[in-house]
Amino acid sequence: MEYTHLGRSGLSVSRLVLGTMNFGPQTSEADSHAIMDRAHQHGINFFDTANVYGVTPGDGVTEEIIGRWFATGGRRRDKTVLATKAYLPTGDGPNESFLSALHIRRACEASLKRLRTDYIDLYQMHHIDRNTPWEEVWEAFSVLRQQGKVLYFGSSNFAGWHIAQAQEAARSRHFLGLVSEQSRYNLMTRWAELEVLPAARAYGLGLIPWGPLNGGVLAGVLRKQKQGGSPRGGSGRAAVALGHHLETIAAYEKLCAGIGEEPAHVGLAWLLAQNGVTGPIIGPRTVGHLEGSLRALQLTLDDGTLAELDRLFPAPAPNGAKPAPEAYAW
Repeated sequence: MEYTHLGRSGLSVSRLVLGTMNFGPQTSEADSHAIMDRAHQHGINFFDTANVYGVTPGDGVTEEIIGRWFATGGRRRDKTVLATKAYLPTGDGPNESFLSALHIRRACEASLKRLRTDYIDLYQMHHIDRNTPWEEVWEAFSVLRQQGKVLYFGSSNFAGWHIAQAQEAARSRHFLGLVSEQSRYNLMTRWAELEVLPAARAYGLGLIPWGPLNGGVLAGVLRKQKQGGSPRGGSGRAAVALGHHLETIAAYEKLCAGIGEEPAHVGLAWLLAQNGVTGPIIGPRTVGHLEGSLRALQLTLDDGTLAELDRLFPAPAPNGAKPAPEAYAW
């Protein structure tokens, strides 16, 4: 397993992140435990979850599954860099969502209880809260750190200017601030390259892409359909994206076949090759899915393949593959 520092921090994390969103809704507790055990066997130490993941949004089932796995011993907690999130509603009350000091405190305590641990390695804001001042957010976070309940803080789904706001507010308090940003980023969704990724690099945040295969569309969906399967990318929002980009996806799968690699592995390997990316989140539903993802760590895409991927999935910039403001100015 290859490891890297999480942003500018000294924390070492694996270059694949185990996403746990399927634990409970689609994967049984026994299979979830097996996936986490196998992840450790392969050296994956970075696990991502959220307080709202579960059978019903906000029920905390996924954190509870992880907590019971920790409780089985074997130094499982010590071997894990544990990341969870707060922001989304956990109930119907007016203070059971967003990022007020009250909700942050309650949400953290509830996650610690469900996860059966006394600290969280990386506590992430699941979304920007436009109505709570940064002074309040960082004050609440500093208390958690002083209490030893959280070690590092991260953001998710932030714009570039939100990252700048957060970091400047933290700097004024002489606080470390954010060390990571979790953003939607894949070959088909490259908007992060305009401002989020440059801001993350400038402020020393590691980028953690979620949805690295765009809901399964980049995982060989057309080939699986021809083989009579029921691929994940064939339904919901992914099906809509596939309908709009059918020819491009067909060309992508042909390119992957030409180099003898699975489309899913190529999509992950492309992300791993991007400057500033810590590691994409993989969300296996089975041990087999987890095993398959490991190939991406061994795959180095040559310059010709990278250029062809850029041609198929161009950066979102009328002036070519440049970050803002050059992307839309001069």
